[in-house]
Amino acid sequence: MGGKSSSSRRSSSIPKTTVAYETNLKPGTIVVETSERRLYLVLEGGKALKYGIGVGRDGFRWSGQHKITRKAEWPGWTPPAAMRKRVPDLPAYMPGGPDNPLGARALYIGSTLYRIHGTSEPWTIGHAVSSGCIRLTNDDVTDLYSRVRVGALVVVRP
Repeated sequence: MGGKSSSSRRSSSIPKTTVAYETNLKPGTIVVETSERRLYLVLEGGKALKYGIGVGRDGFRWSGQHKITRKAEWPGWTPPAAMRKRVPDLPAYMPGGPDNPLGARALYIGSTLYRIHGTSEPWTIGHAVSSGCIRLTNDDVTDLYSRVRVGALVVVRP
């Protein structure tokens, strides 16, 4: 696996932190700052939890506002047809588990094909590597998942 040690394969070098964050958005809102490769969960009192993320590579970035429409633990993955066309050896479906690209948890974003999810490749956090989804380490996505409700607003900024 590219010479990565087992500890670097499990975690990211970008720790979750609580930061000052002034906004008019209500607590529970997720703000993705694509250019920063950070995700903020708005908290009470001008604070936010700041997580390191992996974002869409060139040609796969997007921005907009949607709501979380579904949450899943150890989700199965059905690669979209366009992705299977680009990468023909992808399976039609992959059951949930530690080797699944969606990782430990997934938050589904509106009616889009995009999700905020964990990853079986935590060394990709901080990089532009995905096909548009927002990746966190499995530890961080599990933490975020426990704090976010279906219906929460997601704001993705370029």
